[in-house]
Amino acid sequence: MGERQAVKHRIRVLIVEDHAIVRQGVRLLLDGQPDLDVVGEADEGGKALALIAQKSPDVVLMDLAMPGVNGLEATGEIKRSWPHVQVIALTVHDNDEYFFQMITAGAAGYVLKGADPSELLEAIRTVHQGQVFLHPTLTTKLVRDYLRRVRLGEVSDGEVLSERERQVLRLIGEGQTTQEIAEALCITASTVQTHRAHIMEKLNLHRRSELMKYAVRRGLIGPEDSRAR
Repeated sequence: MGERQAVKHRIRVLIVEDHAIVRQGVRLLLDGQPDLDVVGEADEGGKALALIAQKSPDVVLMDLAMPGVNGLEATGEIKRSWPHVQVIALTVHDNDEYFFQMITAGAAGYVLKGADPSELLEAIRTVHQGQVFLHPTLTTKLVRDYLRRVRLGEVSDGEVLSERERQVLRLIGEGQTTQEIAEALCITASTVQTHRAHIMEKLNLHRRSELMKYAVRRGLIGPEDSRAR
């Protein structure tokens, strides 16, 4: 039995992107994964909605700027009509305002088109498990906000984080990359990634509720919007 046949349930993915070259590149990446199955492609949001009704994807990769129905509008309609379908924004916009607009619309992830392919694969698998996937730069924004609240005495990490995790957290807040943190602490990059995952889990910073609270504090959405989700 081949590797693809050995996987009991492959994640069904729909690609929504108006640039054919980008669509083809993403499809080539996903087709090489034993647990992923591309069930369709669309070049604008309206076509994506029709395909979702036909193909029943688990995850939708959604571009933001498209002709016709854009990614933000399509994401909102997807979550209203098919709340079980997870949406990941796949975009060139490294901007927290775009990020929170998509999260508020119901997206569960945000990946930049210039990201490493492994990041997109991780995002798909993460949101399929019901979690929110954050691009590293946005993770840094959340960590910085958390550290600010620690300094103000609003929260305390002393009882939940180890000393090493606090060191990693501080360096993340300074905007250092995984490799830079590894070199600074004389540990491997994989160890840094493990610490990062533990930190986000312990501090609950990767959950949708925490993102909503952060967005409200930043004034990016109103309190009534966060309650609606």
